[in-house]
Amino acid sequence: MTVRQLDELTWAELRAVAPASIALLPIGSQEQHGARLPLGTDTLLVRTIVARALAEELPDVVLAPALPYGLSPHHRFAAAVTLTASTLQAVLGEVLDSLVDCGFRRMLIVNGHGGNDEPMRLAVKSAALRHDVAVAAANYWSLGDPGRSPGHAGRFETSLLLAAEPALVRPAGASSPAPSPPPLFEHPPYPGLVAERHGEWARAGGVTDDASGAAADHDLLAGLGARLAAAIRAFDEATAASHHRERN
Repeated sequence: MTVRQLDELTWAELRAVAPASIALLPIGSQEQHGARLPLGTDTLLVRTIVARALAEELPDVVLAPALPYGLSPHHRFAAAVTLTASTLQAVLGEVLDSLVDCGFRRMLIVNGHGGNDEPMRLAVKSAALRHDVAVAAANYWSLGDPGRSPGHAGRFETSLLLAAEPALVRPAGASSPAPSPPPLFEHPPYPGLVAERHGEWARAGGVTDDASGAAADHDLLAGLGARLAAAIRAFDEATAASHHRERN
């Protein structure tokens, strides 16, 4: 296995390794995360989890710099630097197009922010229609556990950031209380129903659950990295015959 950093390669080096490598693109956001966590939480966590995955035995990977902006208009009531859905989809599409032009035939987006999910899925589907490539995408928290709901700025993210970047987490006394009743988008009134209500994020104070008892969860962080590594290996195995330069 070889892991290369895209921004450290020359153009000739990139052209030489791209056809036999998987391009990995982490994406995050810059948005409010309650009273304890920084705006860059999603980007910090996805970078950390990708780094954990790349420490395992994997096929050849070229890691692109993380995209630090995402779809976060629902957090502008407090603070966010956001793209629109159409802009994010276009940006991801153009990055994928550029990677294809560089010689990549396999690409994987790893997402750290729930709001990015729909534009990311559309960008991946569109790229596979435009080009003879294999493209995949994943939210890091749902790999191997599709029922997982990480919440926002609550126990899950706080426990991960305490393990990854403890100096960036504010004291527990700064925790925002859990909203009551819980946000409609987090607890829809019927299973399978997607529900939104105007002003719900502001009413909830920007968090979905109480993080006051959160503690550094190194096992969770390691497990997420391991599941991402397993997903990369599975993607490699499923696409090697069709889109690996040295195997076809």
